[in-house]
Amino acid sequence: MSTHISNVRPKPDQVLVDIVDYVTRYKIKSDLAYETARNCRIDTLGCGLEALEYPACTKLLGPIVPGTVVPNGAKVPGTQFQLDPVQAAFNIGAMIRWLDFNDTWLAAEWGHPSDNLGGILAMADWISRNNLANGKKSLTMRDVLTGMIKAHEIQGCIALENSFNKAGLDHVVLVKVASTAVVAEMLGLSREEIINAVSLAWVDGQSLRTYRHAPNTGSRKSWAAGDATSRAVRLALIAKTGEMGYPSVLTAKTWGFYDVLFNGKEFKFQRKYGSYVMENVLFKISFPAEFHSQTGVEAAMILHHELKKLGRSVEDIRKITIRTHEACIRIIDKKGPLNNPADRDHCIQYMVAVPLIFGRLTAGDYEDSVASDPRIDKLRDKIVCVEDKQFTKDYHDPDKRSIANALTIEFNDGKKLKEVVVEYPIGHKRRRKEGIPLLVEKFKTNLARRFPTKQQKTILDVSLDQRKLEAMSVDEYVDLYVI
Repeated sequence: MSTHISNVRPKPDQVLVDIVDYVTRYKIKSDLAYETARNCRIDTLGCGLEALEYPACTKLLGPIVPGTVVPNGAKVPGTQFQLDPVQAAFNIGAMIRWLDFNDTWLAAEWGHPSDNLGGILAMADWISRNNLANGKKSLTMRDVLTGMIKAHEIQGCIALENSFNKAGLDHVVLVKVASTAVVAEMLGLSREEIINAVSLAWVDGQSLRTYRHAPNTGSRKSWAAGDATSRAVRLALIAKTGEMGYPSVLTAKTWGFYDVLFNGKEFKFQRKYGSYVMENVLFKISFPAEFHSQTGVEAAMILHHELKKLGRSVEDIRKITIRTHEACIRIIDKKGPLNNPADRDHCIQYMVAVPLIFGRLTAGDYEDSVASDPRIDKLRDKIVCVEDKQFTKDYHDPDKRSIANALTIEFNDGKKLKEVVVEYPIGHKRRRKEGIPLLVEKFKTNLARRFPTKQQKTILDVSLDQRKLEAMSVDEYVDLYVI
């Protein structure tokens, strides 16, 4: 017996409406959010410049058809590429995520909200250059910062209470959704068209987390966000043509996102959209390492110096215990062979062993030339992780948002060192005063990788001045990064 299904087109899901009302109506009034967004932007572009030193990344960049140059196209910082906005978004997005060194948001779902800059900057640059070609005004860098704050907020607020990883989905679904909403608004789409665009992002195919986990960990995790933010630009452009959307994309029985991909559960929300996420975002300042390990690496650096002071070496170590939080164990507690850099930068044992041995952890330390040192795997085998439930509780506490790790070293002779505990990484909001000067130094280092001294100074002069940066046209600012 057949069951009647209504073919009356429903009103848009409330989740879609809330996202679109936020991007179209909400005014960002927080100076802290804009200041943090400026710091986030320089750090994010700096990460992209560092990634240009790695052939595994650069082989993916440029136009789809070699030699193509798009008139009035978006430019890719640190390169000579001028591309359509979809491919430019992929290029910028892949660069900034490649080394796992840009910002982080940790909650029920984790992710990297600055991944959205790939689509935001490409779209803003493309719009600006075409506006100028047609006698109109370009967008300003304040528009870019506003877009960043809103994309951070959408991605981060959905992530607070909703775990996509537990459903087997990669967090880049939130990059696609957030980028789609923001770039669609930049394009000047109507409210209905932006709702259509966001529905297309949810109905789109979503990435599995296969490439982030053993035994399949691989380099797609380094370009997945570029793929997501570029897809967002494509979907916004499709919606601009007047293409229809799918209003109950989330809630439709049997065929909607909730039933098909989210175990039948509806999203839960902790707070309304504002500027909370940008104000509280985590910066990776000292180490290019998966964020759940940042405090562990910091503790390992402290212990490296302690070992040297005592005249001990890693050969004297019998066991290392990492007292940590549940998310760390679930994501990066990894035994067995590590097959590539993408495997190594998601293994806390590797990320602790390297600084204990060498007193450093850089992007180059994930390469085969360093990983082949037999001391690393020998030390990895001596490292065990145990969950501290209070650490896990504090990790989810919105007033703390700690990412704690504690390391204890036991020696072959039975002696042990005092446990080293680090609750908040240097990129945490609670350590901004300590962290921002180091973040600026990180940016200076990354500029020096790519540009001559005069060009570095020109970029720095505007990038570190909030008013000057916000007033500058997007095309003029991006042009500063052309080699």
